[in-house]
Amino acid sequence: MSKRLMRSMSQKLRRKNNKGVAEEEDVSRGISLRCLTLYGRGGGCKVGADTGEEIGDPGSRRRSSASEEGKGYKSLFSTEENGVDCFSYGVKERFRKKHSPKHSGLRNSTRNSDVHIFLPDDILEMCLMRLPLSSLMNARLVCKKWRYLTSTRRFLQMRRECLYQTPWVFLFGAVKEGYCSGEIHALDVSLKKWHRIDADILKGRFVFSLASIQDDIYIVGGCSSLANFGKVDKSSFRTHKGVLVFSPLTNSWRKIASMKHARSMPILGTSEVNSEFSVVPSHHNRQDRRYLRSRAGGSLDVYEDPHRLSLRRQARNPLEDNDASMLSNRKSYKFSRQKSEQSRAKGHRRFVIIAIGGLGSWDEPIESGEIYDSSSNKWTEIQRLPVDFGIICSGVVCNGIFYVYSETDRLAGYDIERGFWIGIQTSTFPPRVHEYYPKIVSSNGRLFMLSVSWCEGDGQIGQRNKAVRKLWELDLAYLAWTEVSVHPDAPMDWNAAFVADRNLVFGIEMFKIFGQVLDFLTVCDISNAVSDWNHISRTRVSHEVDASSCLTKSMAVLHL
Repeated sequence: MSKRLMRSMSQKLRRKNNKGVAEEEDVSRGISLRCLTLYGRGGGCKVGADTGEEIGDPGSRRRSSASEEGKGYKSLFSTEENGVDCFSYGVKERFRKKHSPKHSGLRNSTRNSDVHIFLPDDILEMCLMRLPLSSLMNARLVCKKWRYLTSTRRFLQMRRECLYQTPWVFLFGAVKEGYCSGEIHALDVSLKKWHRIDADILKGRFVFSLASIQDDIYIVGGCSSLANFGKVDKSSFRTHKGVLVFSPLTNSWRKIASMKHARSMPILGTSEVNSEFSVVPSHHNRQDRRYLRSRAGGSLDVYEDPHRLSLRRQARNPLEDNDASMLSNRKSYKFSRQKSEQSRAKGHRRFVIIAIGGLGSWDEPIESGEIYDSSSNKWTEIQRLPVDFGIICSGVVCNGIFYVYSETDRLAGYDIERGFWIGIQTSTFPPRVHEYYPKIVSSNGRLFMLSVSWCEGDGQIGQRNKAVRKLWELDLAYLAWTEVSVHPDAPMDWNAAFVADRNLVFGIEMFKIFGQVLDFLTVCDISNAVSDWNHISRTRVSHEVDASSCLTKSMAVLHL
C-alpha cells in the first residue's frame, strides 16, 4: 500500500474522530446540531421538539436547555412532521414558505418588479412640473426619459400655466478684463441665489437690447469689435441686425429672422396680438411725415382718448367713415376676441416685437422702426416718428400702445393694431436732471416712469440739495402724473436698468466708486398701497466684472 493512500486514510479517520467528539460535547450541553444555526441566530430554541424517529417513544424525547425558558409555548407542528428538531417561534413556517418553488418564483418576480418600478408619464410630468427651476435642471440629468419629458412643448406649456413659477432676473453684458465674457448671471429671487450660465454664442457681442416673451429672452442687435474680437472697442466695430432667442427652461439657443436694419441698443416693446392681426407697412412719403408731425406736435386740443382721436384723424370723412369704422371695429373686435381665446386655449399664442431707434452702422441715430411677427417670422417697417420728436431714450408697451419717450421730454404712442403713431400731451412732465434720461415701464395695464430730480434741503441753511430717483404713474384717463414712491439709493448710475413684470418693478444700478464696482438690485411691489423698495442683492456680480459693464449691462425678468 502506498504512503499517499495511507496518509489520506489517516486524515479521514482523524477528521471523523474530531467530528464525533464535537457532537458528544454538544449533546452533553443539550444543543441539537440539527438546529445549531437557528440556535445561534435566534438566541435559543423556544419550543422543545422531538428528536427521535417516533414521537410516541418517550425514551427518545429530549429537550434542549432553552426549553425551560420556553414554557407556555405550544408545539407549532403536527405529528406528521417528524423530521424537524426545533425552531424558534414561527421560523419553521417561514422556512417552509421560503424554500417552496412557488414562493421562490414569487420572490424572483418581486425582485424583478422592484427594478422596473415606474410612474405613469402624466403623473411624472405633474411631479416634475412643481420643481423649482434649479431642481428641474438637475432632474434632467437623471436619465434621458426625464430630459425628454421636461423638454416637450406639452410640459413647457403646463409649467407656463401652473402657479408654481417664481421670478428670475437675468443680467447680460458682463465684461471681464475688457472682453465680453458672454456669461449670463441669473438670480432666483425667491431663494436670493445667483447662478452663472455660459453663453459662448454671445462672446464678443455688446450693447444689445433684450425683450422677454413668455419664458424666452430675445437678444436684438448689438455690436462686436472687428480689430479685437471679443473686446469692447468701438474704434472699429460691426453692428448686428441678427436676433437670438434664449430659452432658460431648456437651456437652448435659436435664431429668428434678422432685422432689416442693423441697430445697437434699439428700444424694444413686446405685445400679444390676436390671430386676425395684420402688420400695416410703412409708405415712406414726406406727406405722411408732415401729417404725423402736425398730429404729434401739440396742435390738437383733445387727448383724453388716444384711440378715438386717432380714429377721427385717420378717417377721411369724420361724419361717415368714422362711425362705420367704429361699428366694424366693434364687430371685428368681438370676433377676433373669440378667435384669440380659442387660440390661447390651444396654446398657440401670437406675439410681436417692435424695435425702434438705436444707433446704426456708423453710430448715427436711427429714426426708423420695424415690427416682428412671430407667426410669419418676418420683420416689417412701420411708420416713422416725426423728425422733431427727438432721440428715443425709453419705450414700453401698455394696453396695446407702444409708448416711447424722447430726450426732449415728449411722449408718443404707436397703436399696434392700427399701425400709426399718436401724439400724447400730458400734464407737466415730472422734473428731472437732464443727465439722467427717464425710464418708462408698464405693469398690469399701468404706465410708470422713473426719473431723477433734485430734492430740496427742507429749507435748512447750508444743506446741499441731493438727487433722488422717483417712481411716477401716468393716469391714462386724465393724462396726469402722480408720484408713487422714492427710491432709497442715491442715483449713482445714469444708465440704470429697470424692468417691470406683473406687480413687481426690478431695478439694477452698477457704478464704480473709490476704485470698486458696486451693484444694487432692488424691487418694488406696486400692488401695495405703500410701494416701498427693497434690496434683494448687493455687490454680488460687480466683484467679477469691469467698470465698462456699467454701460453694457442689460436686464430681463421671467417667471419660471
